[in-house]
Amino acid sequence: MNKEPRIWLITGVSGGLGRALAKEAASNGDIIFGTLRKTEQIRAFNELVPGKTFGLELDVNNQVQMHSVIQHILNKHNRLDILVNNAGYGLFGAIEELSMEEARMQMETNFFAVLALTQAVLPVMRKQRSGHIVQISSMSGLRANSGTGLYNASKFALEGMSEALAIEIQPLNIHLTLVEPGPFRTDWAGASSVSAKNKIADYEQSSGLRLKLLQGSSGKQPGDPAKGAKAILLAINSSHPPLRLVLGKVALDAIRDKFKTVEEEFSKWEDVSLNTSFEE
Repeated sequence: MNKEPRIWLITGVSGGLGRALAKEAASNGDIIFGTLRKTEQIRAFNELVPGKTFGLELDVNNQVQMHSVIQHILNKHNRLDILVNNAGYGLFGAIEELSMEEARMQMETNFFAVLALTQAVLPVMRKQRSGHIVQISSMSGLRANSGTGLYNASKFALEGMSEALAIEIQPLNIHLTLVEPGPFRTDWAGASSVSAKNKIADYEQSSGLRLKLLQGSSGKQPGDPAKGAKAILLAINSSHPPLRLVLGKVALDAIRDKFKTVEEEFSKWEDVSLNTSFEE
């Protein structure tokens, strides 16, 4: 007896990890609604796995459009099993170089749009008493670096919100997984990125050097989106899905190094930390 196909909504399926995940899940028999910013991109997505992949136009910062997309899916299938918040972009620049407009737009797209779509889908999943929310975060959501401070901030915010949400929805039989990729062979550091308009020469030796390294490696990153998609699907299909799924050796090594450094500093300053209570 064949299992009933699950209904997915994946944002940002024009390429990279989002498109690879859509293809992998559809190839395994599920039905995928993928969002794209341009109408002319829809046909190619519809033809990715014919009869299984369906493109919908959506700017994730447009909440009216967002609710129309969800209603369209419910009208077709009366349920939504898996939400993947994948759409987003990288903002490059030292903290001082960034304008408030650039910073706010990064947070709007990478955090507030994700929050809005997650909130919009939760009533459906609560009613079903089932569902899985996949937040595409980043190794940058756990470890910050120069030149991507606001991107780090957007992903740190996503991590904090999602960690709390996972606790809230656990009794409702709804799962949540944060996916934390390292460098994957996508357009994230290339055409999809945005750079600060303001440049300050004093930061050339810190953020400047790192951004040159990031942009110079675009198209040569070690991570394979197709393999990343398989890993995400494996986690979703698990009877005990992880809260966090790190993708790639670069990410795993960097995050482990961060936690090691944090623990070492905690231990070094432990006496000072503990000596802050009232004397009883």
